[in-house]
Amino acid sequence: MAQLLSALPMLMLLPFLLFLATAGAAGAEEAATASASATASSPTLVFLLAGQSNMGGRGGATSGTWDGVVPPDCAPSPRILRLSPSLRWEEAREPLHAGIDLHNVLGVGPGMPFAHALLRSWRSGRRRPAVVGLVPCAQGATPIANWSRGTPLYDRMLARARAAMQQTANGPRPRLAALLWYQGEADTIRRQDADVYTSRMEAFVRDVRRDLGMPDLLVIQVGLATGQGKFVDIVREAQRRVSLHNVKYVDAKGLPVASDYTHLTTPAQVQLGKMLAASYLAATL
Repeated sequence: MAQLLSALPMLMLLPFLLFLATAGAAGAEEAATASASATASSPTLVFLLAGQSNMGGRGGATSGTWDGVVPPDCAPSPRILRLSPSLRWEEAREPLHAGIDLHNVLGVGPGMPFAHALLRSWRSGRRRPAVVGLVPCAQGATPIANWSRGTPLYDRMLARARAAMQQTANGPRPRLAALLWYQGEADTIRRQDADVYTSRMEAFVRDVRRDLGMPDLLVIQVGLATGQGKFVDIVREAQRRVSLHNVKYVDAKGLPVASDYTHLTTPAQVQLGKMLAASYLAATL
């Protein structure tokens, strides 16, 4: 009897202890669910990445294989997603254009450092960071004529853009924020292509905006650092002559170039990504 009485306080505490344990587990589960829903699933801001190989990314990949070096500015983050070749959102990682920029050795491009620079800016400005969705669409060695309305590359890009903007079950509808465009090296080979680059670029922008129903879509084009032919200066001047509204220009000339004299190095791609982010932020303040 004495033993039963001495055990009674513990027996009375047992339901309370079980309640605390259950509440703690439930709280941990709720925290984990909230964390997961805040980081994965779908983006809030979407960016199209299109053009040639320097947008596709050849940083560290100009010697036949990719060296596998991933700088901190290109590291995976739960707040940076990419639209996969099968049109599903997944955590982005280098090479960002894997499965998209076909039949090429891929490396580091400007997309990941661009997204990281946006996240850093939002954090420092005490803004709630968005989840950035990158939509790789670039294909190496393609002249701008291969991106005109009705071509396979154009149609693929628009299909991927539309898929990226579909509302998901566990988040708001993603918003297409900008098209990042780095292309033109292939148009430096023939004078006739270089001479009409401005008109082709303007037609491309108008078509994209019309087909997506976004007449004010921000387009940030990269001025050539290099070219595949001798008419680089003509194409660069043609790029600067594009006079459509809400088309911005970021100049890659002077950034470090690999030993193939065509592709940006990994550090150059990191710098370009930061330049693109600065242009986007300046345009949207």
